[in-house]
Amino acid sequence: MSRLECKNSVEKVSDVVSGKEDSKPSVKRKRLAVFVSGGGSNFRSIHQACAEGAVNGDVVALVTNKHACGGALYAGDKGIPVVLFPKTKDEPDALSSDDLVNVLRRFEVDFILLAGYLKLIPVELIRAYPRSIFNIHPSLLPAFGGKGYYGLKVHKAVIASGARYSGPTIHFVDEHYDTGRILAQRVVPVRANDTPEELASRVLVEEHKLYVEVTAALCEDRIVWREDGVPLIQSKENPEEYY
Repeated sequence: MSRLECKNSVEKVSDVVSGKEDSKPSVKRKRLAVFVSGGGSNFRSIHQACAEGAVNGDVVALVTNKHACGGALYAGDKGIPVVLFPKTKDEPDALSSDDLVNVLRRFEVDFILLAGYLKLIPVELIRAYPRSIFNIHPSLLPAFGGKGYYGLKVHKAVIASGARYSGPTIHFVDEHYDTGRILAQRVVPVRANDTPEELASRVLVEEHKLYVEVTAALCEDRIVWREDGVPLIQSKENPEEYY
């Protein structure tokens, strides 16, 4: 196994993992920004997990390109600030890329979680938050990913291909659609007579579970990097195990 390096925060703090770890100081509660374009069911699951204490963090901002989407309405009901991005003719009051970075800095955001956000993330934001932006995609990447693969389009393509398995993938975000390093996946069987809606429903159940688990790991500084650039999650129960 290649040597592992711990990535503990957006400040690029890293240590070599070898043997038993020293006792860690208490981990500060993380500040999260979630990006949505629709109903925001993953956002709701993460917010609820934070509120219940299952995640050592808080959603401090909701970013959306649609001010009236379900995720934005939920955020408003919960007192979470809603930020519009990007600026378009339909959303003239939305922020520019530079303004968005400044706003997230003012909110002291540690991690950015994309949860059904359909716009490409600008390079300004990726540079401002290296290794700190994550997305969930409803297929087992690198299959059925990229521009145009979202929502039911993904599940239709999976079924049409004859693939026997699908499931959600959580990956780091780079300058392109769905090409960042894979962090976690969950396998869901594709049934012989599945409709896209049925497959989507079963994958979504696993999305909610997986995103909360990964967010909890992020907020507990349990993401590590192998020397070859592959990110892994350190087990909470056994710090010498990774998955």
